[in-house]
Amino acid sequence: MRARIPSLVLAATLAAALLPPVAHAQSGKWMQPPADLSKIKRGDRTHNLDFLFGALKVAPDNDSAKAIADRIWGVWLDAGGDTTNLLITRVRGAIESKDLDLAIQLLDGIVEFKPDYVEGWNQRATVYFLKKDYTRALNDLAQVLSREPRHFGALFGVGVIMQEFGDDKRALDVYRRALELDPHMQRVPDLVKTLKEKVEGRDI
Repeated sequence: MRARIPSLVLAATLAAALLPPVAHAQSGKWMQPPADLSKIKRGDRTHNLDFLFGALKVAPDNDSAKAIADRIWGVWLDAGGDTTNLLITRVRGAIESKDLDLAIQLLDGIVEFKPDYVEGWNQRATVYFLKKDYTRALNDLAQVLSREPRHFGALFGVGVIMQEFGDDKRALDVYRRALELDPHMQRVPDLVKTLKEKVEGRDI
């Protein structure tokens, strides 16, 4: 049993806050935006996302769903300003080159300068996860989901961390919520199946 009781309590509290009543392999992996995204045309951001999420739910196959999900990532990553877009590009380069301290420095500046930019928080959560600082990662994922509750990448991240803490029930809840947004989400159906058997038992 992992000796992480204080962090586990915090994690459970955060997960509960992120999972209000409702009216891609194995734990330890993380979900990142696609490396190559086409430039998203400017327009009404909220309308664009609403339309894309509606299309994602009814996508007929995995290829169609991936194309739509990539467009959603493109909207999220577009900060609406050249300076922030340049910085987030540098962040992704720093992550790829494993310069995590530089990535954190850049992201600290981004979230301070533009706190409503959800991908700044999400990318910093990614870096904290890579540094195994799960408490800070969860804090940043909470910031993402308070601004964009449909962020399936952040939901996936919460699920991964809940599994890391051994809280399979909350991980299952979060993965199911992510699948409601994207029924074709890679890896998640297998995780749901495995966790469902652990948490709820096999179907008779």
